[in-house]
Amino acid sequence: MLKELDVSQDAKWKQRFRASTIGWTQIATQNPDRGLVCTNRDGIYQLYAWDVPSGELTRLTHHSAGVVFGSISADGEWIYYLDDAEGNELGHFVRIPFAGGEFQDLTPDMPDYASWYITESHSGNLVGLTAAAREWGFRIYVINPAGEIVFTYENENQAVGPNLSHDGTIAVIATNERSGSLDMSLEAYDIATGKQLGELYDEGASIDPIGFVPQADNEWYLAKTSKTGFGRPLLWHQRTGERRDLKLESVAGDVQPWDWTEDGRYLLLREIHQAQYQLYLYDLEDNQLIKLEHPSGSYNSGYFVGNDTIFVNVTDSLQPNRLVKMDMTGNVLETVLSSGDAPEAAQWQSVTFAGAEGDTIQAWLVIPEGDAPYPTIVHTHGGPTAVMTDSYSPAIQSWVDHGFAVFSINYHGSTTFGKPFQKSIEGNLGELEVLDIEAGVQWLLDNNIAHPEMILKTGGSYGGYLTLMALGKAPSLWAGGMADVAIADWTLMYEDQAETLRSYQKSLFGGAPEEMPEQMAKSSPITYVEAIKAPIHILQGENDTRCPSRQMHAYEDKMKAHNKHLEIVWFNAGHGSRAMGQSIEHQELKLRFAYRVLG
Repeated sequence: MLKELDVSQDAKWKQRFRASTIGWTQIATQNPDRGLVCTNRDGIYQLYAWDVPSGELTRLTHHSAGVVFGSISADGEWIYYLDDAEGNELGHFVRIPFAGGEFQDLTPDMPDYASWYITESHSGNLVGLTAAAREWGFRIYVINPAGEIVFTYENENQAVGPNLSHDGTIAVIATNERSGSLDMSLEAYDIATGKQLGELYDEGASIDPIGFVPQADNEWYLAKTSKTGFGRPLLWHQRTGERRDLKLESVAGDVQPWDWTEDGRYLLLREIHQAQYQLYLYDLEDNQLIKLEHPSGSYNSGYFVGNDTIFVNVTDSLQPNRLVKMDMTGNVLETVLSSGDAPEAAQWQSVTFAGAEGDTIQAWLVIPEGDAPYPTIVHTHGGPTAVMTDSYSPAIQSWVDHGFAVFSINYHGSTTFGKPFQKSIEGNLGELEVLDIEAGVQWLLDNNIAHPEMILKTGGSYGGYLTLMALGKAPSLWAGGMADVAIADWTLMYEDQAETLRSYQKSLFGGAPEEMPEQMAKSSPITYVEAIKAPIHILQGENDTRCPSRQMHAYEDKMKAHNKHLEIVWFNAGHGSRAMGQSIEHQELKLRFAYRVLG
């Protein structure tokens, strides 16, 4: 049963949130002594200049809502990031010296735009970026050292890039113009002339961009195709049209190519199958796949340092994300950048059950001390094109600390379970996912894990959307629901959100709201408000451009009009909190809500 609610300053669950984590790292391609780190070591995620030999980190950004995206120049002299307002993800790309100082606006004459992409050529002679806005759709620019735009690409459809060749003569861009869905194809352009050099397209599949081999006078390009149903690496030469698909018969899951060695011989590959990770090397000279014997965990990113060393970010349910150094066999040599110390935690268990249409659904189960059945949190991840893996989660562990079981479901639409599984929800969002959630609850009850009158639903972003959908479409299952930065009305959301997300929504549904109003309504939680029985708690960011405020205000108004129990808290940030203190505050609000509704 429930343990006593502990909200003291030194509560174990609060200590979990205060354990710092290494979000991600990069190293300058032409200056490996310099790197860039995103970490919350000072209480909120910011960017830090990284002196690689000493491990010293120097804070560069001081945004009140934090900074979680950036890039380092090839020579290590500059750090790039999107300068936005209070986490709204709209602004201008700027650069700041590695040593710190005033930033320079890269696009001073442009209105604000949305973007998550900026890069440099390996030689450092050009910068490429994506800028998306309602006025023009998607634009991709290549800028020379003098600040002049030397290449422009425009598309009303979704587009990402550019990947630049080593010498900056070729730009590869990914777009969904052919498919109109989430499936991408690649286009290559000569930067000097603007002429298209080639196109790479797989019917009914997606080709996702990775990058050029890091060698001068070598124009081979690395990508990933889903034509087999799972991601597989391929090499493409844009000028000749030659293509080489790597044969990986012994690998069952989705394979993400990460990086090349400096000499171009080896590729670093990450497989995820049934939400489990495995790293490999691929020897391009001998056509040999080499399985690395590394510790278990979730491997979020990785790259080569030279030709014989691998740096990878790894986490698991017991430890926050950290950066470790491996040799070419997978042996961990040392921790390069450590995370903060976290209290002992409960181990996650991978389980499966029969979900919608009889498909096998994987989920993570975490149980507390004591005898079952337990009060239970049913969690769904964001995305939907994402997956929950064995990773450090202070929020999940805080529930376990208080006597709850937690059940996190990788529902239809999740990645790493095959392309058909991922694409099964497209055009009819919220249908199969809620059926999976209902089946998961039944599995919990059949196995005497969940107390039938003490089941709560939670999740953030798309997981928050599924929380509101489940409360409306399966109202008898729940004692309450807690949604963070959620989607409540797809039509109103489309009208207000940033262009990058408008394109994503169109791809998920197969059209805009005016083209399919009935489907948008069917897939919107606001449609099911009258059926809701349980109380709901919502945390929503005032500056969120992914799940904007107007659509949630409409949901709030309808809940009040039908005398439904809704507690909504608006906070001054964007799509979720990046600060430790605010995250603790939000979790305490949810804990207090759970204790109130469960008595």
